[in-house]
Amino acid sequence: MNLFKISLANLKEKKLNSFLSMLLLTLGIGMISLLLLLNKQMDEQFRRNIRGIDMVVGAKGSPLQLILSSIYQIDAPTGNIPLEDVNALKRNPFVKNIIPLSMGDNYRGFRIVGTNAQYAEHFQAKTALGTLFSQSMEVTIGSKVARTLGLNIGDTFASSHGLDANGEAHGEKKYKVIGIFEANGSVIDQLILTSLSSVWDIHEHEEAGGIHAEGDTHQTESPDNSEDPHLEKKEITSALIQFRNPMGLITLPRHINQNTSMQAALPSIEINRLFSMLGVGIETLRALAAIIIFIAGISVLISLYNSLKERKYEMALLLSMGATRTKLFFMLLYEGFILAILGYISGILLSRLGLWFFSRAAEQDFHYSLNQNTLLAEEIYLFAGAIVIGLIAAAIPSLGIYRLNISRTLAEE
Repeated sequence: MNLFKISLANLKEKKLNSFLSMLLLTLGIGMISLLLLLNKQMDEQFRRNIRGIDMVVGAKGSPLQLILSSIYQIDAPTGNIPLEDVNALKRNPFVKNIIPLSMGDNYRGFRIVGTNAQYAEHFQAKTALGTLFSQSMEVTIGSKVARTLGLNIGDTFASSHGLDANGEAHGEKKYKVIGIFEANGSVIDQLILTSLSSVWDIHEHEEAGGIHAEGDTHQTESPDNSEDPHLEKKEITSALIQFRNPMGLITLPRHINQNTSMQAALPSIEINRLFSMLGVGIETLRALAAIIIFIAGISVLISLYNSLKERKYEMALLLSMGATRTKLFFMLLYEGFILAILGYISGILLSRLGLWFFSRAAEQDFHYSLNQNTLLAEEIYLFAGAIVIGLIAAAIPSLGIYRLNISRTLAEE
């Protein structure tokens, strides 16, 4: 007697009950799996890009907004700050390195960031084609930018004002692509990098009606030369700072916030705060998913209990023909096992579909990709949990087999 085939036939016979039980398992497992995937993807993206950045300085406002806009490029900047104030920080003994950033323009939705060579070095970005920008109006673009927009070495384009692709175009001056970065999974993949002087030139050109203002840096400005006395009146958006030792973390942020026109924000604190806020919602959804899985287990239990009541004569007949009670017990146990397996597989597929939709939204809004093709370690534990729930839910009503009175049941029929 093939118990597995009989169990499968029994489930097919009770299509509606089997489907509802499997659907509940699918929804519960799918929700938990999707939350695990999103948590892992977000943690990887945030931790990867934050590495090596101890503090961000920018205009006063929301510290979290400053972190999101300066490190992750997913929010609007808080404003501009004087370059001379940032250069003054370089003389602080606790400061090891400062990377200036100037933002505010885009090309077809991809942000243009004015900076220096240290920015690419910090994210360990290497050029796959061409070289890093060195003169004004030269750009080196991320791999995703090149792939999405079809840009190649030597191509030129005009940027648009603001962070929206529909912003007013700066048509009179054009950027030239001189390099394309290798894909490295960091924020650089979706950025267009240029020198600080390029950003200044674009906006000075407009303000002066085509005539460059005094201190124009178009011809000889080096991207690393942000301490030139002629540039002290310039402004940038923010700066990424690395400390020499932990003492900088203790003293410098408070000094900047209290004694300067700038704001100092600590990425580690703000990101932990963000995850803490998100964690409440994630834990609530995870608890809801666990409740759904528990209800699915109850559904399997009730379904098999009712099935056993309806099939008492069939079971008594099988017992009279030589089948053992243990075999029939395992036959019913297989039904719970099959439902758990099908529910788990469907739930995992559902979570991948959900991640794909989230990835499309993140790609469209922020140019971040969320990909996960392999099973997470936590999903293996989820599989074990699903099997245990399925087996327990099936075992409880299946114990009725051992209390079945063969002669009475056959006589009643």
